[in-house]
Amino acid sequence: MTAKKSDETTRGSERTTAKPGNALSGGERSESGNETEISFPSDREILITRVFNAPRDRVFQAFCDPKLIPEWWGPARYPTTVEVMDVRPGGKWRYVSRAEDGTEFGFHGEYREIVPPERVSQTFEFEGMPGHLSIDTATFEEIGGKTRLTIRSAFASKEDRDGMVQSGMESGLRESHERFEALMARPTNEVVITRIFEAPRERVWRAWTDPRQVQRWWGPKHFTTPVCEIDLRVGGTYRYCMRSPEGKDFWGTGVYREIVPMERIVYTDSFADEKGNVVPATHYGMSADIPLEMLVTVTFENFGGKTRLTLRHLGIPKGPDYEGAHEGWSQSFDKLAEELAKG
Repeated sequence: MTAKKSDETTRGSERTTAKPGNALSGGERSESGNETEISFPSDREILITRVFNAPRDRVFQAFCDPKLIPEWWGPARYPTTVEVMDVRPGGKWRYVSRAEDGTEFGFHGEYREIVPPERVSQTFEFEGMPGHLSIDTATFEEIGGKTRLTIRSAFASKEDRDGMVQSGMESGLRESHERFEALMARPTNEVVITRIFEAPRERVWRAWTDPRQVQRWWGPKHFTTPVCEIDLRVGGTYRYCMRSPEGKDFWGTGVYREIVPMERIVYTDSFADEKGNVVPATHYGMSADIPLEMLVTVTFENFGGKTRLTLRHLGIPKGPDYEGAHEGWSQSFDKLAEELAKG
C-alpha cells in the first residue's frame, strides 16, 4: 500500500535513519484516531502497521480492486494509473504515477500469494531504480469490525532497505494511508465480499444456478431453504424462502438483468410474500430505509483451477441491517464452501 519513489520531491522532504527495532510514529493522530506505525525488525526489513475503520472484506477488496487503486495509492498530487493488475499468483501489476510536469514514475511487480481476505504477497520494484527488489507481504486482521493491516517489506540488502527509507517513503506512505482511510469512510450502501472456492468455475456456477443445489447452501448458518425457483434468463425471475431456526419464513424475489454464463450474474433483490409479491423490508421487521429493490452482482473468475467469486449487494443502508447482510452472505458462503467440498 505504498507509493515508493526515489525522488525526494515526490515523496516529501522527510528523511529517516533506519535502525533495527526503531519504531516511527507520525506524532499527531489522523482524524480517524488511527496512526501508521513504521518499524525496522531487522537490517533488511520494514514493518508497517495501520488500523482502518472498516471491515476486513472491504479493506481487502479496496486493496485489490484496480478501479480503487487510483483513489488512494500514493500522494494525491501524483495521480496514479493502473496499467496492469492481474490479482492472482504469478499475475503482474504495474502502476504509473505522474507529476504535474509530466514526469512519470513507474512501479511494477508480481503477485506471489493471494489468500482472500487474509493475505497478499507481491514483489515491488521502482523502475527508476531497477534491480532493487523487495517482497511485500500484506496481512489483514479483523478486530471488532475494523481491520489491522500489516505490511512486511523484505529487501535483498541493508543498503536497499536504507535507500528506500531515505527516499522519503514515510511521508508518501502516510498520505496513502490517510487517503485510504478517507475512502473507507465514504458513505456506502454496498456489501462487497470476495471468496476463493476450492472448486472449478463450472461447478460454482452450477451451485448458484441450479435451484436444487442452491437449496443446500442458501441462507445464514442454521437457516434452511425449503423453496427455490429459478428462471435463469434475462427477464426471468427467481423466488425463494429462507426459514430461520425458529421457523420464521423470509421470502425473496427478483429479476435477472444480465447473465454471462460462467462469468457474471446481475439481478434485482426484493423482499416478497409467499406469492412472490414485493413487500417492504418492514414486513419482516427490518429498517424502512431498505429500498424495495436492490441490486446484486456476482462475478466468477477462474483462479488456477479454483474460483474467485465476488459479490456486490447494492442498496443496504449502513447500520444493523448492513452488518446483518454482510454476516448472512459470509455464512452462506461458508455453507457453499462445505457443499462444494463434497464434490
